[in-house]
Amino acid sequence: MSSYQQELARVVAVQNIEYLRRAYAKATDLIGLADQESVQAGRQIYHRIFSPDVEFTISGEGTDAIQASGPDGWVDVVAEALAPLGPTQHLIGTQLVEIQSLDLDANGSPHSGQAQMESYVQAWHEMTDEKVWLFLGTYLDEVCFYPDVGWQITNMELRRVTGEIRPIGESVAVAVKA
Repeated sequence: MSSYQQELARVVAVQNIEYLRRAYAKATDLIGLADQESVQAGRQIYHRIFSPDVEFTISGEGTDAIQASGPDGWVDVVAEALAPLGPTQHLIGTQLVEIQSLDLDANGSPHSGQAQMESYVQAWHEMTDEKVWLFLGTYLDEVCFYPDVGWQITNMELRRVTGEIRPIGESVAVAVKA
């Protein structure tokens, strides 16, 4: 296999790994809607992007040390955290993937691999008192390739960087005019 084919396989792997976090953002926003159909749709995405034995941790100043296991365990954490809020939007920014190993078959397709991914997040959470909670953080993921499944996150740490609560709607416009 040529070095070009190997590099192409690495590029495709990086893109597939990055899409895990993007799908996560969509799933989390669905779970935040808190209706049964949306939560189930988010749960299905979590089962696709996370390994069955995935471990989760939340860390950083101003957070409770939360841990969970398995995709369903994380659905429970997310649902409990977002249910009292209104709509959310998780925006994934900078993503850096470091392939640690990538074993290819004779056709150039992966049959095993490991990687680490770092992704920045800005999460906007509408609150019931006409305020928005802005959460800034970093996801630190360990990712593995499984035959017949593809890339999945096997360990996720959500590290809080900072955050704030801001007024939304007319209160912002009034403050700007003053």
